[in-house]
Amino acid sequence: MRMSGPRRGYWCECWTESTATDGQAGPQLRASFDAYSAPQADRWVAVALRTISPALNTHASVEAWEWLYEGRVRTRRALLQMQPCTVSVTHADTRITWTIRPVLFLPLAHRQAAELPACTHDFKPRQTD
Repeated sequence: MRMSGPRRGYWCECWTESTATDGQAGPQLRASFDAYSAPQADRWVAVALRTISPALNTHASVEAWEWLYEGRVRTRRALLQMQPCTVSVTHADTRITWTIRPVLFLPLAHRQAAELPACTHDFKPRQTD
């Protein structure tokens, strides 16, 4: 999407985190999405929850469907007031959390019609071991 100036929207993320106390790694970012309206942002979470709900345990599935039927309205209302929102379900020892934050998207320079500077051809990625 091409923008000519700053545009309001929502930055959406999906994180997972182990709830086990065995010292595993912290939260892991699984997906992100830029939404340009409150309905688009909460729809991203709703589609994900509907998609994974058949694989969730009973408790997590109930949490998911409660948000889909009741919590989604509160989430949409909060987003329209430009407030951040969080939706979480816990399946076995994994917490899945979706966050939606109001943001201001800034336009980036469009590179396709412009010649890149000569130094870009000298760039060599550094090898890491």
